[in-house]
Amino acid sequence: MSIDDTRDYMMTNTSHPRRHFLAQSAMSAGSVALAWLLQRDGASANPAKPELEPRTYDTLPKPAHHEPRANAMISLWMQGGPSQVDLFDPKPGMAEYDGQPFPGEIKYDNAAQASSKVFHSPWKFAPRGQCGMELSELLPYTSNIADDICLVRSMHTGVNNHGQSILALQTGRTLSGRPTIGSWLTYGLGCEADNLPAFTALIDPGQLPVLGVENWSNGFLPALYQGTVVRPQEPRILDLTPPAELAGRPQDRALEFLAEINSRHMAERPGQLDLQARIASYELAAKMQTAATEALDLTQETKATQEMYGMHDENATTRDYGARCLLARRLVERGVRFVQVYTQNQLWDHHGGIVKALPAACKKVDQPSAALVTDLKQRGLLDSTVVHWGGEMGRLPVIQNDAGREKIGRDHNTYGFSTWLAGGGFKPGCVYGKTDEWGHHAIENVVNHYDYHATLLHLFGLDHEQLTYKRNNQDQTLTDGQPGQIVEGLLA
Repeated sequence: MSIDDTRDYMMTNTSHPRRHFLAQSAMSAGSVALAWLLQRDGASANPAKPELEPRTYDTLPKPAHHEPRANAMISLWMQGGPSQVDLFDPKPGMAEYDGQPFPGEIKYDNAAQASSKVFHSPWKFAPRGQCGMELSELLPYTSNIADDICLVRSMHTGVNNHGQSILALQTGRTLSGRPTIGSWLTYGLGCEADNLPAFTALIDPGQLPVLGVENWSNGFLPALYQGTVVRPQEPRILDLTPPAELAGRPQDRALEFLAEINSRHMAERPGQLDLQARIASYELAAKMQTAATEALDLTQETKATQEMYGMHDENATTRDYGARCLLARRLVERGVRFVQVYTQNQLWDHHGGIVKALPAACKKVDQPSAALVTDLKQRGLLDSTVVHWGGEMGRLPVIQNDAGREKIGRDHNTYGFSTWLAGGGFKPGCVYGKTDEWGHHAIENVVNHYDYHATLLHLFGLDHEQLTYKRNNQDQTLTDGQPGQIVEGLLA
């Protein structure tokens, strides 16, 4: 079949509905791997400001609006809502009210199991590091990096359920269908690597987090800005290895032929974004066959490094999470822009059994999380890499499921919770914001999700109001009309 015949055939047999395309390949490298277009060598010179509405989309490196402090980010996503009053935000005054009726109003999410009895934390807090940051005894490894992290005690979304609060922190709004922060960053800045995806999601061997693939969705941005899923077991990236009969020169010849056909086909159909994404993802997948295999090979790391991340834990408590934190470092080290590292579905959602469940969750992630910060710092990467640790909410200061000490828990709290950040221009050894004497409401230096996003983009050299994408003839942004402010108190 000639190229012309093949072109004619493809012109009449390439009508794939968007939903079918995305559903068919949502977990594969083919739909989510980020692309480098064939016309790379002919790209125009960089303008003074990034051109964010081109007719053709790619992940080539793009200039920022202003000098950036950060060029990569690793988000350690604690799905479910870690309890701030047990980990990061001590409230010693609650001790005298322990078990007594709460002297105020409480906003419950699960009213059926609600209780008004105060639940003072059973775990001790102490000053850590030279900065004197008070942290829980459940976080001994995080305590060792207190001087490197910026602890925000006044996070706020105000939407007291998992799904909407996840969307607020991941996409800027509480509605589905919007791009996540990783998609916005890769859209605005591209990627430093030409053989690895710009945006990856390292998922847990347990269940996917609440909302599943929406956590790394491209939303209304072109499909090539969707996150690439890296699985916890082999094959870590699906559909990456070619069949044996195509390996080597046969594959090269097939790809050269396909590139020629695709180039002609795309030139005749400008603006077909799904087509661009599919073509581009196939191109990247070919490049990734060597690069991704090398990047994901943890046997290249020393025994000492693996042990620092907890990968040789005899009880396997930290082994998996440690491996994914180490993979995250290896990926940003090779030019990947944004990496998410997920805990399993609802690991931190302690409506009941918190006395046993919270220490177990901390033991799983504490050592690897701290090791990541330490490792990046030792390699000279922390100054340019943001590390985020936190979930979509915190917990209430009262008992939920009042059925004995072994069964009690805490309900949702999105009105004042904690997260920490390190590197990339965030102020080290800093405690920012304050909740009331119960840890329920943020009352001082409140950081809303849109303030957090405006600050993040600023550190990456992007103005949150200038990073736009035209949709339905209107400019859309991550903060999208919300009063997002750069939180200067968080900046080094």
